[in-house]
Amino acid sequence: MAYKTKDMSTIKQVILRHLQGESNRSIAKSLSMSKNTVNRYISLAEADSMPLRQLVELEDEALDFRFNGGSPAYTDERFKDFLSRLPHFEEQMRRKHMTLQLLWEEYRLEVPDGYGISQFRYHYRQNAVALKGKVATVLKDLHQGGDMLYLDFAGDPMGYVDRETGELVKVQVFVGVLAASDYTFAMAVPSQRTEDFCYAVDCCLQALGGVPRQLVPDNLKAAVIKADRYNPTLNKAFEQLGNHYGCVINPARALHPKDKALVEDAVKLIYRRVYAPLRNRTFYDIDSLNAAITELVKAHNQKRMQTADYSRQERFAAVDKPNLQPLPATRFELSYSVQVKVANNGCVQLGCDRHYYSVPYQYMGRNATVRFSRSIVKVFIDGQCVATHQRDTSRGGYTMLKEHLASHCNAYRDRSPQYYIGRAGRVSTVFKRVMEVMFTAGGAPERHYRSADGLLALARSTDSSTLDAACQTALERDRCNYNYLKSLIGAGMRAGARTQDYDMPNHGNIRGAEHFK
Repeated sequence: MAYKTKDMSTIKQVILRHLQGESNRSIAKSLSMSKNTVNRYISLAEADSMPLRQLVELEDEALDFRFNGGSPAYTDERFKDFLSRLPHFEEQMRRKHMTLQLLWEEYRLEVPDGYGISQFRYHYRQNAVALKGKVATVLKDLHQGGDMLYLDFAGDPMGYVDRETGELVKVQVFVGVLAASDYTFAMAVPSQRTEDFCYAVDCCLQALGGVPRQLVPDNLKAAVIKADRYNPTLNKAFEQLGNHYGCVINPARALHPKDKALVEDAVKLIYRRVYAPLRNRTFYDIDSLNAAITELVKAHNQKRMQTADYSRQERFAAVDKPNLQPLPATRFELSYSVQVKVANNGCVQLGCDRHYYSVPYQYMGRNATVRFSRSIVKVFIDGQCVATHQRDTSRGGYTMLKEHLASHCNAYRDRSPQYYIGRAGRVSTVFKRVMEVMFTAGGAPERHYRSADGLLALARSTDSSTLDAACQTALERDRCNYNYLKSLIGAGMRAGARTQDYDMPNHGNIRGAEHFK
């Protein structure tokens, strides 16, 4: 029985879960796939010459072709430096006879402007407390550092005033919370649509400086298309984000608020520590609003928790930060793909913009997949990326790369006054002068290109003496254009012949003026 090809974003989730040690049976159950299908793709991935982590980073089209052959803190800068040195400090303190005093002295030799001994001891011990500190509930104690990031939107919107209309523009507030440390991130975005949700998650990961092993969103449409207790259907765009950052997506169960109690509590604290302090302030754009939100959330993370002797910032630095996966080299951009055909002009059209992008001329007439984001357009043929362009939304425009064009097309595109004048100079000096006068006659240079092509054609079909004579006459009479030179050459001019008075021959049968006296 023939199998149905799976979407590559789902297969990437299979590979990611396999990398995290999940069994094939568990993967099949979580993603609502047959165990044989999971076994097949795991086998294909392991048999591939490329490492599994690199396979996940491939574009969907490239992965599909490989598998299926193309089938359908704190504000003080010293604190940041201190946090970067914490792993080294902890390693040194595990050594025999080591003391904090000696460790601090070595630290000050490397960082003369660093913390004094009292601040050094304080921050180091706070890190030790955060590492070993008891938490408020048994459930939270089960969370591992860098494991889960809970995602949700606050129920109440915020807003800013449009300067031009004076209207209040309402925005949604995104909240992300790391499970182990309760470290919180919040920002305002225009809506809860997929594009804005993915952008907010991307900003959250960048702010954390790393990637957790799991993203746990609520069942909003931007993350989950169909909620299900055992097998939710993920939004493909959000699935792309998870694949890009190499983390598994496990949505919270519908109608089970305890599954996301941490983010629910964080939203309540955001209401008290962000919404309330900003209630009497007026903002005129979303950027200034986000700047204010960031400052208040930072203060929230640095505030000592009532149930512990440390702050969320300290707990994050001690437990979550060291266990986060590194960020990829590039940020995530939501992308879409369409199937098109390379036209005879060597271009593909991106229909939503009505803009054309060049493809190497060898692929004219081939079917292609165009994957595009807000900034990049990539063209795939047989799973291989054959063209990459910066996205241009100008309707009816063309984005062309010279190396994509055939040689005769490049010659046509390279036309310019200098190009024609240079070619005329290789014929003769007087012919070059005619070409120069024609291009300096006024108007856009492009209006003379066809005349210049005609003059070069005349030069190829006319002997040099006749051409030079005609050019000299055209210069004297200030009529340097294709039609006039063609008429001069057609009249039979020869080398040395110039337009002059004609002498009548002396013949007996010709009557003169005296005949009429």
